[in-house]
Amino acid sequence: MEKITAKTPWEPWMGQVPMHLDYFQGSMFEAVENMAKKYPQNIAFTFMGRSVLYPDMIRETERCAKALKALGIQEGDKVTIAMPNCPQAIYLFYGVNRIGAIANMIHPLSAEKEIEFYLNVSESKTAITLNQFYQKFANILPNTGVEHLVIANIADALSPVMKVGFALKNVIDPISKALKKHTRPQFLPRIPKNAPKVVLWKDFLAGAETLRGEYAVKRTGEDPAVILYSGGTTGTTKGIVLTNLNFNALGQQVIAANPIFTPGDKMLAAMPLFHGFGLGVCVHTMLSQGGRCILIPQFTAKTYAKDLIKHRCNFIAGVPTLYEALLRLDTMEGADLSCLKGVFSGGDSLSIELKKKFDKFLAEHGATIQVREGYGTTETVTACCLTPLTKAKEGSIGIPFSDVYIKIVEPGTDRELPYGQEGEILLAGPTVMKEYMKHPEETAQTLRRHADGLTWVYTGDLGVMDEEGFIFFKGRAKRMIISSGYNVYPAQIENILDAHEKVQMSCVIGVPDSYKMQKVKAFVKLAAGVPANEETKQELLDYCRKHIARYAMPYDIEFKEDMPKTLVGKVAYRVLEEEELKKLRAAS
Repeated sequence: MEKITAKTPWEPWMGQVPMHLDYFQGSMFEAVENMAKKYPQNIAFTFMGRSVLYPDMIRETERCAKALKALGIQEGDKVTIAMPNCPQAIYLFYGVNRIGAIANMIHPLSAEKEIEFYLNVSESKTAITLNQFYQKFANILPNTGVEHLVIANIADALSPVMKVGFALKNVIDPISKALKKHTRPQFLPRIPKNAPKVVLWKDFLAGAETLRGEYAVKRTGEDPAVILYSGGTTGTTKGIVLTNLNFNALGQQVIAANPIFTPGDKMLAAMPLFHGFGLGVCVHTMLSQGGRCILIPQFTAKTYAKDLIKHRCNFIAGVPTLYEALLRLDTMEGADLSCLKGVFSGGDSLSIELKKKFDKFLAEHGATIQVREGYGTTETVTACCLTPLTKAKEGSIGIPFSDVYIKIVEPGTDRELPYGQEGEILLAGPTVMKEYMKHPEETAQTLRRHADGLTWVYTGDLGVMDEEGFIFFKGRAKRMIISSGYNVYPAQIENILDAHEKVQMSCVIGVPDSYKMQKVKAFVKLAAGVPANEETKQELLDYCRKHIARYAMPYDIEFKEDMPKTLVGKVAYRVLEEEELKKLRAAS
């Protein structure tokens, strides 16, 4: 058989996925607005017992768009959204898009210095977050160019009955009390004199009523719309600039790969909005195709299981650690999962053993489908290939979506390798990013145009393609830890630790964990004269908490008198990994 670079319909299961689609060339907002016109009675999302119809969602989005315009946001400006999966975040995301601005999506649990970096590198004019994250922003905003900080409250999105219950169940912190008691920013606690203007949510929305003149901006598919963050191929945090077309194409591709979908179907949207999977698949795919999102603001395996059963969701997506946790939950005993049409796994390799266990679990609970593994990168929003409905191969991450091309090359080159030979995975298609923000050199290294006329993403991941077009993920060429589905880059944490005056050298590794898959551990060689005691360890851990996101925090710091070295003098992190594995084997 002649070697084929990408997916071709030579097998029956390939015919399930159309080779080409006619992609919507408007904005993300327009894609959702079209659904509101086509399915006015459909529910767009449900949040903590309250459901919102598509037309109502569009109306609130327009209100947010006007309010943003009233704050002075112009076409092309960056607006940082640091919020969990809640209605305000949805309205803001599409409201930013409506006025032609760019949504800078970040994790609300990011450390202060991370937030400062995200705000500065994106040159955000406005930041929006929840009241419980206010103080972190207040501490660093004077070091940024942010002009307005908008503070929202989860309770504002609840029904009157749920709002009372929410207040009773949640301890109100001092910031929330201050926000509730005072409407003038100067009364808020610890606001530096040169801080940006703080705007409460109700005052922010009131600005929409004062706006006069046009606010909506016509944008095309090629215009930048979203910034997500990733370590790229080097492990250095970079903003990935994604377009309207990137997100709209993903929505159409996902649905084309799932012909069982019908408008009105429900997806459990628990994966976060700062993550390509959560924003691109769980939210925008559903809303741009007439589906319904079940928004979960604070994720735990128990809340996930509860909402899955309560809402009888049709589609769920998660990382392998989630499915491992669901297997252990007593609340899943006797659950009826016959409602499921699709169960997707991504973010990390799904072990063959875990897939077998969860497929058995699904069958025992009435589901007629199995887990379908996928693969993707933030440079292509998220997923770009998926196991087809009717055929799976053990260990495979599936076949490419419509109009997605994959080839395996000798790492770093354009020399394509034969079927069955391991090499670097390259991706091309309509979801490929626009650029790494302010990193033209690395953009040029990652995005390369080949003689075939396509622009290819060099993923840094290793894989194999078989003669039937199935892709098998083999590992990561770049050094990276995946903990509970989050990408953690050791070099970033090492740079932070090495900057501490008491640290001479550090090395960070991933340690196998039955729940998280990997957990982060740091090894530190202390500066001369610094005692290797518990007090020093706690000081370094406290320092890390201020600079490192919670999901990337080392669970332990071990002091070493010296680090193992390679022949060229680099720290031999693989030796440390092997030592930890030996400890685990001995303990078991």
